[in-house]
Amino acid sequence: MARPQHSKAHSFTATLSRACAVLLLACALPAHADFAALRKLQSQGAQVTAAIYDLDDGKLVQTLNPAQRLAPASVTKIAVTAATLDAWPADKVFKTRLLGLGVQQQNLLQGSLVLQSEGDATLDHESLWLLAAQLKGEGIDTVSGGIIVNPAYGPLTCDNQDRCEAMERSDTAYNVPLAALGIDYGTWCVDVRSDTVGANAAIRGCGVARLPVPVEGEIKTVAANQKNTFWVERVTRDGGDVLRVGGNIPQGEPQRVFRAMSSPAIGAGLTLREMLGELGIKVAGPVSLRYGALSESARIVAEIEGLALREQLGRMMRYSNNYIADLLTLNLGAARLSQPPAQLADAGRALADYVASLHLSPSAQLKPPRLLSGSGLTPENELSADDLIGLLAHQYRKTSTFPVFYGQFVVPRQAPFAFVRQGNADWLDRVTLKTGTMNDPRSVCGIAGYLRKKNGGWMAFAVIVNGGPKLKRIPLYKAMEAARDDIQDVLARY
Repeated sequence: MARPQHSKAHSFTATLSRACAVLLLACALPAHADFAALRKLQSQGAQVTAAIYDLDDGKLVQTLNPAQRLAPASVTKIAVTAATLDAWPADKVFKTRLLGLGVQQQNLLQGSLVLQSEGDATLDHESLWLLAAQLKGEGIDTVSGGIIVNPAYGPLTCDNQDRCEAMERSDTAYNVPLAALGIDYGTWCVDVRSDTVGANAAIRGCGVARLPVPVEGEIKTVAANQKNTFWVERVTRDGGDVLRVGGNIPQGEPQRVFRAMSSPAIGAGLTLREMLGELGIKVAGPVSLRYGALSESARIVAEIEGLALREQLGRMMRYSNNYIADLLTLNLGAARLSQPPAQLADAGRALADYVASLHLSPSAQLKPPRLLSGSGLTPENELSADDLIGLLAHQYRKTSTFPVFYGQFVVPRQAPFAFVRQGNADWLDRVTLKTGTMNDPRSVCGIAGYLRKKNGGWMAFAVIVNGGPKLKRIPLYKAMEAARDDIQDVLARY
């Protein structure tokens, strides 16, 4: 029996039916929307810039207002990391020296000591002891003059309200006025020892038996099971720092606190003079500041190297150390500008020009972002997702520095902050990031870094969420949840 022949009309109808069935099935499936959770947050009043970029094929995976510049908080430190690795080798060190300014006659230095720095952000009291010990080894036991502190550049004006207020008073460590020379991140390091119940606690400097500034007040030692109420603040009177203390401390292990110095350079000089005295080296004169070049007759009597740049960046990125970030920014400005920076904002402009030079689609009309600090402490800082992707893509393709650069980001599962250690296995193990948060004058939640694809490839991502004009504060958990959900969605597909 002959098989019946289908007409052309019948074939077309069947094809159309199958196409409609496929279309209906597609319509029945849930539609995918790029950055759906962040878009919802934006509809509720948040400001958002976000982008994910495939580093393997050079294409944008998805975006949301990628060119909009918002306050990035500590995500700014990604720019500092990239710029310093472009400027110096990863093993670059910043040295600190003691110079003899005068003539040495046996055990007497007839003149002054000079404490001189190249801008080591990680100089601490232990390192200062090494300088003091080297001077002792030179056989000097008397200095007829004083100690001149000679920072690599300056003087620097205060750059934001918190640091300006800290010139007069501080009960914290983060608002240190900047200088190219300081110890312990520009703070007074104070040990409070509570040995005997009912007695006053001993208040000492870290590494010295006696603090080189006056201490006013008392801290009482109470039983170990009682409440800890002790406090320490630094005030400045007549140009000098004073530590004020009070309250109770439970008996037990010593407790250590850090309080911003009003002048880190002078504070370092005072601490050095105290150390020299405890080593039996008498310094007759005062501690003073001097900027600029010294007499050619100055000779090196002691020298130490700070932590390598890669180690400084590790501390800055993992623990979001603002002092390191801003001092490295100043060092970059001093190296790149025609004149040394007079304030942090000067160096910030050099950093902004660097960011603009790495934009994925550079043009003559592209303006550098506004960066007044490297730390992100200044709420006026602005970066877009595009700006950050440009930095991340540049370093990814720079094989000489990428291993060090990538090593500064944290994997969420190993992050020091609990709010990052949430999410599914993809988020916890296939993401490396830097976070940035701020509360005033509006909320900021920023994350940026790299994603590993299932095939081993790479993507770069950046998300910044700010409070908007109608809703100034977006809860941190809410902003992080939206960013995490959207990134997990991408990782599920790639």
